[in-house]
Amino acid sequence: MIKLIATDMDGTLLNEQGLLPADFLTTFSRLKEKNIIFAAASGRQYFSLQKTFSAVAEDVLFIAENGTLVMYKEEELYFHPLEKEHVPELLSIAKNVNNAYTVLCGKRSAYIESTDQRFVDEVEKYYAKYEVVDSLLDVQDDVLKISICDFTDAEKNANVAFHPGYADKLQVTVSGKMWLDITHKTASKGTAIQYIQEKFDISFEQTMVFGDYFNDVTLLQNAFHSYAMENAHPEVKKHARFHAPSNDDEGVMQIIKQLL
Repeated sequence: MIKLIATDMDGTLLNEQGLLPADFLTTFSRLKEKNIIFAAASGRQYFSLQKTFSAVAEDVLFIAENGTLVMYKEEELYFHPLEKEHVPELLSIAKNVNNAYTVLCGKRSAYIESTDQRFVDEVEKYYAKYEVVDSLLDVQDDVLKISICDFTDAEKNANVAFHPGYADKLQVTVSGKMWLDITHKTASKGTAIQYIQEKFDISFEQTMVFGDYFNDVTLLQNAFHSYAMENAHPEVKKHARFHAPSNDDEGVMQIIKQLL
């Protein structure tokens, strides 16, 4: 019996236009009737996830910022920030990545320095609450994550700037074609799922998860019912026990309906 379903958002639950499946609310109601917890596990900001699920936000469990913040019924369950001493050096390295821009992901808001319109357009897809500041170094907020928006190729460009030096000290993850995310070494979607399983007395076998990119690997590793999307990165598919149709074919909804 499944008690917890956790799904990534972009490239997984959402289609390429960034929209929820048309019948999501109907399916969500059926899950609620069966007391199955539905979790949105994303690199997105908590405020962005709240906005996307506004009609049912009070009943969705939010795993935000790649597992660094878990919120349920507007209560903070789990919080795993970056250590402050790492932030200045990480920002310095990020500033020197060619054709890339930095988002400092704080608990209260996201922060950016650049107002380049193509960058701002990308930020607004994932961050419902952000501020433009003169210097990211002056931000006074708990830092959940540092995200690099790389217009060249996050895997081949920004990722190279932080490996191998930080791979052993921090969680450096390619979370999309254009995005590299840096979090605390022990912070991930998988760690967050483990916390939720323990808190709600849910087993590995009672958990179903869906993902498509490298920031979903630990998520897939912490559930028996692990699904990689048809459109997932080939390397990510190796970590899933099962495959689901693509996000544009509403693969997550297809599998959940089969379950129901």
